Amino acid sequence: MMNRLTETVKHLIIVNVLFFIATSLYGDIIYEWFAMWFPKNQKFQIWQIITHMFMHGGFAHIGFNMFALWMFGGPVEQYLGKNKFLFLYFSAGLGAAFFQVGFYYFHYLPAYEELLSSGLTGDQIVQMLTTNRGMPGISQEQLFNLQNVFDVFNSSMVGASGCIMGLLAAFGVMNPNAELMMIFLPIPIKAKYFIPGIILLDVVSAVTGQSFFSPSNTAYMAHVGGALIGFIVMWYWKKNSFNKNRWN
Repeated sequence: MMNRLTETVKHLIIVNVLFFIATSLYGDIIYEWFAMWFPKNQKFQIWQIITHMFMHGGFAHIGFNMFALWMFGGPVEQYLGKNKFLFLYFSAGLGAAFFQVGFYYFHYLPAYEELLSSGLTGDQIVQMLTTNRGMPGISQEQLFNLQNVFDVFNSSMVGASGCIMGLLAAFGVMNPNAELMMIFLPIPIKAKYFIPGIILLDVVSAVTGQSFFSPSNTAYMAHVGGALIGFIVMWYWKKNSFNKNRWN
């Protein structure tokens, strides 16, 4: 059952692979259009809230995510049916985006307000952030705040990881005693302990910047948001016996 490639999962994998091929062929222009940029950045477009879920940064990134989609997506789709599966998948992806953007704003706004209070105008700040050039007479404190704002302003987000974390959390609600293992830690751990542990590590990584098993540029709060939404949706459906009223 774990190894069955269900129809919706197959189509999602195909779309992800097509986006990856397009990015490999056309490079920066595809990334600029379809990755999700920080909302204050001029590159941000509303469709990126969805399209970023199909973008990936390299072979390892898409390979790991598609493997996880196959492993956990199949059982979840069989359990929920196609329509509820898609609702959960995209809800988790949206939750991931909003959590990560909220985390970015938490860092962006205080530094931005400090820059405004130091005498810089909004247009001057945007110009420096866009061109990556300072202005004559700028102070060290302003430079420090500009760097903090710059990192967020020019951040982008790609990947199906938030969706995958939602599926993982949903799988845990379905099968709390299923034993899971990490590639780097081949010890079987029950899902009801394994999944909260992964989420906790992501929270710690987001707050401290210390990476445990993921690359240092991972959007950790996106993982948290996706997992939380996936858990809430599946918990609600399971509690309310959704199988009696499938959407298919």
